[in-house]
Amino acid sequence: MKMKQYLLECTPFAAMVIVECLDVGLTTLSKAAMSKKGMNHFIFVLYSNALATVILLPSSFLINRTTRQPLSFSLLGKFFFLGLLGITIMQNCVFTGISYSSPTLGSAMSNLTPAITFVLAVIFRMEKLDVGSSISQIKIVGTVVSISGAFLVTFYKGAPIGSFQTRRSTLQPLVSLSAETGNWVIGGLFLVIATISLAAWNIAQAAILKGYPSQLTIVAFYCLFGTFQCAILSLIVVKDPSSWILSPDIELISIIYSAIFGSVVTFSVLTWCIDRKGPLFVTMFKPVGIAIAAFMSVVFLGETLHIGSVIGALVIAIGFYAVMWAQSREKNMKGLEVNGLPSSSSAQESALLESP
Repeated sequence: MKMKQYLLECTPFAAMVIVECLDVGLTTLSKAAMSKKGMNHFIFVLYSNALATVILLPSSFLINRTTRQPLSFSLLGKFFFLGLLGITIMQNCVFTGISYSSPTLGSAMSNLTPAITFVLAVIFRMEKLDVGSSISQIKIVGTVVSISGAFLVTFYKGAPIGSFQTRRSTLQPLVSLSAETGNWVIGGLFLVIATISLAAWNIAQAAILKGYPSQLTIVAFYCLFGTFQCAILSLIVVKDPSSWILSPDIELISIIYSAIFGSVVTFSVLTWCIDRKGPLFVTMFKPVGIAIAAFMSVVFLGETLHIGSVIGALVIAIGFYAVMWAQSREKNMKGLEVNGLPSSSSAQESALLESP
């Protein structure tokens, strides 16, 4: 029984690590398609979400046909808002920002998501903040440390580690920080908008899950509305008719991968984890993705591992596990209080609520 409970507790953690790995794979494929084949990023977002909708929508009706709650206009409006935040604004701003600046800057900005989500959750009273609580203080410090580690991995390379050096990759870096242009500020602004949109998406989805727990239906409908919105945006922005034609090579592969793993799997797992653990838990894995990306670059691209990546990964792990320990400690305290047992601290020691 204890082993089963332990595995259930570990499932959201393992699921989020897998999601970050899939996200790194998506970034690699999409970059290759856009740089080598010149695929338009607006068309990429549109086609990948359209395919995801084709997969998700029938599945949601089949799986939830007996338990599905009625869809009101108010609920459909919330799904429309989720599609606007999570797909139309966030995804398009990410690719637009990277095209103006650098993937490195994009990675750095994405690591602001935990902090922004934390602030928004406190503002909308989905999380409680007690500055005087030791658990709350650990969560705050852990979040800051984790984000700091992500920035260290991104901006500090350091000396190469000889024992981990592999063959040099034949792939040339797509963009580097040294190739700064006058459009750097514009790209940064787009990436800031994308980060805020992602944080707001996490908060909005957590609120919707309180009244409508059918996770697959939520994912299917906001993908549907996001596809409609992206179609209108693409028709306005994309002027070249040839941009709508896909090549049966890496372009098609990247769209299929994005639809299945980037949308269907990732969005479903994120929604499930938000429902189980809350929005803060999900966003805490953003810095972990940087460490995963550094590892996969060495293994699959033959790049050299540098000391900055190792130090940054250790800092990320320290901050991340500090927050996870604080959440686990808080959950145990709440369990004791619910069962009427004395806890190691008073009821006021509850800092951040686990989940709405």
